[in-house]
Amino acid sequence: MKFLTGLLAAVLLIAGMGASHAVVRIADDRGGRIGTYVDRYQDLRQSGETVIIDGLCASACTIVLGAIPHDRICVTSSATLGFHAAWDFGTNGRAVTNPEATQMLYAMYPSQVKRWIAQRGGLTPHMLFLRGKQLQAMYRPCYLDAQASTIKPSRRSLPQVEQVETARGQLLH
Repeated sequence: MKFLTGLLAAVLLIAGMGASHAVVRIADDRGGRIGTYVDRYQDLRQSGETVIIDGLCASACTIVLGAIPHDRICVTSSATLGFHAAWDFGTNGRAVTNPEATQMLYAMYPSQVKRWIAQRGGLTPHMLFLRGKQLQAMYRPCYLDAQASTIKPSRRSLPQVEQVETARGQLLH
């Protein structure tokens, strides 16, 4: 009898491990080139992995909201999304807003995020931060908030780029 109970427990444990889903944790990501994020998030979308936003996800990082299905994204109490207009380097080396890239970026966001941005004046050179109760009203909370901060990123690490710039070209399909 003990053998059968042990065998049943082992089978249930193995079955439970097979049913678990891999996760990717985003934290302290300041963004980068739009094209880089589009490529990475297309791969992530196809992988079926869940995304935990557990800290800053700013600029091009926020493309995750449009690239990954809503039901595969959760947010912790530490999650903060940062939105601003896309920009390029001008002829004098200064940042110049890129209206086409900004519109492309805005078009990628889900409707509730677009509404939130529009209510605050749209995408401008100034950063808008979505966090706390407003963010948790849009995305499900990660059910293991305390453990989420200890989950390591999957083999596909997301870029941690200091300098934010836009990339012309690709749109999400």
